[in-house]
Amino acid sequence: MKQEKSDSALPVMAAPYEPPQESGIRPEMIILSWFAPLTWLGKGFQDMLRHPWIAGFYGVSFMLMAQFLGYVFRRAPEYMLTMISGCLLVGPFMAMGLYEVSRRSEQGEACDLSDSLTCWDSHIRSMAMLILVLMVLELLWGRASLVVFAVFFNTGMPSTTGVVDAIFNPENLEFILVYLSIGGVFAALVYALAVVSIPMILDRDTDAISAAITSVAVVYANPMVMLLWGALICLLIALALWPGAVGLMLVGPWLGHASWHAYRDSVGWPDALAS
Repeated sequence: MKQEKSDSALPVMAAPYEPPQESGIRPEMIILSWFAPLTWLGKGFQDMLRHPWIAGFYGVSFMLMAQFLGYVFRRAPEYMLTMISGCLLVGPFMAMGLYEVSRRSEQGEACDLSDSLTCWDSHIRSMAMLILVLMVLELLWGRASLVVFAVFFNTGMPSTTGVVDAIFNPENLEFILVYLSIGGVFAALVYALAVVSIPMILDRDTDAISAAITSVAVVYANPMVMLLWGALICLLIALALWPGAVGLMLVGPWLGHASWHAYRDSVGWPDALAS
């Protein structure tokens, strides 16, 4: 009896933890050619011509957003890089309606403005999480910009003219290098996380973390091509901002449609290939 009692008092060993098996279809990264960004621009321009009124609506929205950010910059020049990051952050979300138009056009479906404006409602949870992640990066970028200005301009924040003079003044080489280096790191992070994540959420209704990881994987698989794509985006936007950001009425929707095709050409789905 005593032996039985001692045996029953022995601790029960817990079963070892076994991680759950992965389920669902995993995306495949497609190796891109150097001419892929030009192909995306061509396809995006065709989508824009198919739906000119929808493109016009979003073009005006992009122009007004840029004018508002320019108004902020004139009164707080220390947020210049933050303003640029704001375009990287807000632009892809504003273009989500354009992604929907390109998606429906690709499938041969009709699409109107109301469909593009409400396409996000069934993906609100994933979009909210992605917005939260990008907003944290945005806040960190803004804080880093303020720290750089505080270190190099200990007499106070310069005016808009002072910022321009500081950037083009060879004597401020250290400030320029530090300012652009910090901004480049945050810009690369935002770009890598958002370049295909939002179209992927719209297309596959996936979660924000998986979409962001896939987006980074696309950049990792095609670093030079995606760098070229990012450079083309920056160049076209820079040209569109002068004068008065009027050019964004054309460039904004053009890049929005092209970004959908960038996602479609860089991320493959085995189930789509099988069908």
